[in-house]
Amino acid sequence: MQNRFSDKMSGDLSGSEFGISGFYQKKRTVGQGRQAWVLMTIVGLGLLGGIGSRLGYLQLSQGTRNRQIAENNRVRTVAKPPVRGNIYDRKGRLLAGNKLSHSIFVWPLATKRENWLQTRKRVAEILDLDENAIEAKMTGSRVNSTNRVRIVRDLTDAQITRLQEYGAEKEGIDVDIESVRYYPGGQLAAHVLGYTGEMNDRELDERRSQGYRLGDVTGKMGLESTLESRLRGEWGGTQVEVDGKGRLQQFLGQKVSKPGQDVNITLDLDLQKVAEEAIGKHKAAIVAMDPRTGEILAMASRPAFDPNSLSGQISPAVWKQLQGQDHPFVNRALSRFPPASTFKIVTTTAALESGKFKPEDRLQTYASIRVGGFTFADWNHAGFGVQGFPGALKWSSDTFFYQVAQRVGGPTLIDWTRKYGFGKKTGIELPEESKGLVADDAWKQLNYKMPWSIGDTINMSIGQGFLQATPLQVLGMFAIAANGGYHVKPHLVQDASKREWRESLNLKPTTLATIRKGLREVVDGGTGAVMNSETIPKAAGKSGTAEAPPGPSHVWFGSYAPADKPEIVVVAFGEHTGGGGGKTAAPMVLKVMEAYFNGGKPLPVKVEKDAAGTQVAPPKRRNRRSR
Repeated sequence: MQNRFSDKMSGDLSGSEFGISGFYQKKRTVGQGRQAWVLMTIVGLGLLGGIGSRLGYLQLSQGTRNRQIAENNRVRTVAKPPVRGNIYDRKGRLLAGNKLSHSIFVWPLATKRENWLQTRKRVAEILDLDENAIEAKMTGSRVNSTNRVRIVRDLTDAQITRLQEYGAEKEGIDVDIESVRYYPGGQLAAHVLGYTGEMNDRELDERRSQGYRLGDVTGKMGLESTLESRLRGEWGGTQVEVDGKGRLQQFLGQKVSKPGQDVNITLDLDLQKVAEEAIGKHKAAIVAMDPRTGEILAMASRPAFDPNSLSGQISPAVWKQLQGQDHPFVNRALSRFPPASTFKIVTTTAALESGKFKPEDRLQTYASIRVGGFTFADWNHAGFGVQGFPGALKWSSDTFFYQVAQRVGGPTLIDWTRKYGFGKKTGIELPEESKGLVADDAWKQLNYKMPWSIGDTINMSIGQGFLQATPLQVLGMFAIAANGGYHVKPHLVQDASKREWRESLNLKPTTLATIRKGLREVVDGGTGAVMNSETIPKAAGKSGTAEAPPGPSHVWFGSYAPADKPEIVVVAFGEHTGGGGGKTAAPMVLKVMEAYFNGGKPLPVKVEKDAAGTQVAPPKRRNRRSR
């Protein structure tokens, strides 16, 4: 029954006009034309709608932005660097400025490749340069860049004349005037100011996102580097129109560059000159500061360099000299050395603040003492009898402080060393600063695979052993004694907000009084008696002499004045000068003090009278040679 029904249905459908094949054939024939037109209409409307929407978006919503992009592609700026900001001393006297100088540029946009080889050859001949060096500068610029590529700065008159003689062979070459960094004092304060120079490829890659361009000049050292963002200014230049291939069409106008900010710093030009003269031919450093504010009044380091020689073209001979064995680029005021006996200020502080000693305590001193199987000698190999803390500072007795160190212990001494600011950077605005070294048990275990010993503590108590400090850090130590126990942050940039960078060490009044009494006795007949001069007020200070084999000793002297109300603190350091701190370094400090107080002339004598009104003759100051 089911099969007959299926066969019948199959036969009926296949044999009639409503069969399956006939049905689909009829449907395709009837609707094919209309369907195509409908589909084409829908697709066309969709495309037109999409394109219209996109055009509307680009013209209405993004129109301003797109017009700006097109304008930027058509109009470009031939960049011109700004004039760098000046640096002045505390009284407004110029330390770093600018002078006009001729430089030679290649303009890739206006240079035809077929003529470039002849032009390059001629320029190399006139300037005595390697053609490959010129080509390297050209290829370092971007394709179709409107920026000019500087080839040489600070051209001589003879070079300018020769370039003008070959005008027909200078296509794309410009001789233009630009400002070049100028330091009127030459080597004066060179390590503080630093120098400027053209950026190399690595520096350009690192700072391109900050808006730097090929040929930019930046600060390379000192304040020139630290204050780069303030001194730099903003670029300007000439606007030009170019075609689709980047070829120059016409000049459109000028965009004036914005000069960098001028900066006043805390240095006193007169005091700086005296400090550098006081060093003489030594490898040494002198730093002077107001202990109340942290303002650096002078910072001298010798040997030095002339930053003017680095502003323009550097000859191989000049560069070789600058890389000499005396290391003229090293700022010794910020380099680390053993602080020697000046450090006894910290040892005294640790002893009295720990409670293990009282200000009135006295100890027998010796020619030497033996601890842990080692002999530790006093510097005079005789000892100084029985001394208290002031006397031990006055004569700089080593064996006195060896005994103090044994009782105080390494951890306490190290802790106070760090409180005084050793072992970390002071934060002065100079990138070359060392943080020094305050070693401890962990450091010695890491570097020597040995534990800290009592011998290490003894060596540290007199500022030797592993301890390393910069003259600037030692200056801060003397400032704490001078200003009543405050650690001040030294700074060079004049800024009212920085004058309150003070942190109290919360020293006991008796501790401060004991230290100040001892430092005054150092000058009043002790190892710093050379400072007992009528050309300055009564001063206080401390000498230091550090063994530095195989060369002569390093020497130190730190001082502040007036002793009762200090307003200046000075530290002098001599690298391998020998002679002892009181003999070699103290006279340097005295010269700076004399320049600060009354210009080196004897101070007016104060007339004192007794109760009856009779004039009392002032006692004569002693001035003795000492260690």
